[in-house]
Amino acid sequence: MAIYRYKGKNRVGTIVEGERVARSPQEVVAALEKESIQVLNVHKKKIEFTLPFVGGMKRKKVNLRELSVFNRQLSVMFNAGLPITQGLGILATQQDNKYFQDVLNDVRRDVESGANFSNALRKHPKVFNELYCSMIQAGEASGNLDTILLRLSQYIENMTKLTAKVKSAMAYPIAVVIMAVVITAVILWKVVPIFEDMFAQLGASLPVPTQIVINASEFLQANLIFIAIAIVGLLFAFRSYYGTFRGRRVIDKIKLKFVILGTLLLKVGVARVTRTMATLLNAGVEIIESITITAKTAGNAIIEDSVLRSRADVQEGKPLWEAWEETKIFPFMVTQMVSVGEQTGSLSTMLSKIADFYDEEVENSVAALISIMEPILILILGGLVGSVIVAMYLPMFDIVGKV
Repeated sequence: MAIYRYKGKNRVGTIVEGERVARSPQEVVAALEKESIQVLNVHKKKIEFTLPFVGGMKRKKVNLRELSVFNRQLSVMFNAGLPITQGLGILATQQDNKYFQDVLNDVRRDVESGANFSNALRKHPKVFNELYCSMIQAGEASGNLDTILLRLSQYIENMTKLTAKVKSAMAYPIAVVIMAVVITAVILWKVVPIFEDMFAQLGASLPVPTQIVINASEFLQANLIFIAIAIVGLLFAFRSYYGTFRGRRVIDKIKLKFVILGTLLLKVGVARVTRTMATLLNAGVEIIESITITAKTAGNAIIEDSVLRSRADVQEGKPLWEAWEETKIFPFMVTQMVSVGEQTGSLSTMLSKIADFYDEEVENSVAALISIMEPILILILGGLVGSVIVAMYLPMFDIVGKV
């Protein structure tokens, strides 16, 4: 998949430009022609090189909370009979985020020029993804745009809560590990040399643990710059590898195999997939297109590939529950509930119930994970720092014995 920039004419002859994520230029052209856009030019967007954690600081971005609030406000305005262009103009002036303000003004100008609201949004894939645009398109076709905007807002809020739960599970152990490494490094860099000089002056014999700590201290002081460069290089290499097609799948597969974390990530993926698909089906999006869009929101390449494989099975006539069962990814309960939903004609409702269930499961798993990891991490932190301190006090016994 790559990002392609395009230029074309809409049905009223207005020039439109934008970006699309696709496998080839032909796929972009085919998608635009379905939207009554005559394509004039398509080219692959050049990749911009940025250093990790440096270039990203200047990245133009709209967070999920801003998007959720925008949806709710626009839904209320549209429901009250305010024209969509006027609503966009009002909301643009209220935005503290200047980038979002520029995007909304651009969308408003396109709509005023005769473009569909969904097509105008598609020009800004960094803000409005394919799921968002497809639901807006379905809302325009059904005349329920205000309802769709409200559902989108609820969906974004649910996904934000889910993401926050996962971050809370990861933030604590990461913070403790970083703290342990920093404290140990400071002790080796500043404290150990003082003890080393003292032991040398007193002529104390050094036990093996003390000598190991002193050797580590000397190595750190002699190679501090190179260690820092190596850490940055490893982070950059990891990020670059994860950005590749194969790298993402290798790492995401390893994540799912972790004893406790893997189960949590699978639950998060199932919650995302079912919530997204339920939202799309409720909006009136056709099931094959819903599966395609849903796969992109899974958050894990292995789950994403499994959902995409199920799309081919559904196209051949298999029921969704059977296609999901064959992926060996979705739990038995999920496939059985989907089966009931298909048989009773309430698939979207059943998917929503599955998503609610797994949201609660994620919350419980996060609480359990934190309760398990807290004593383990404290033990690691105390053991690491304590070992260094004890090792530096061992020669004291030799000194006291000589006295």
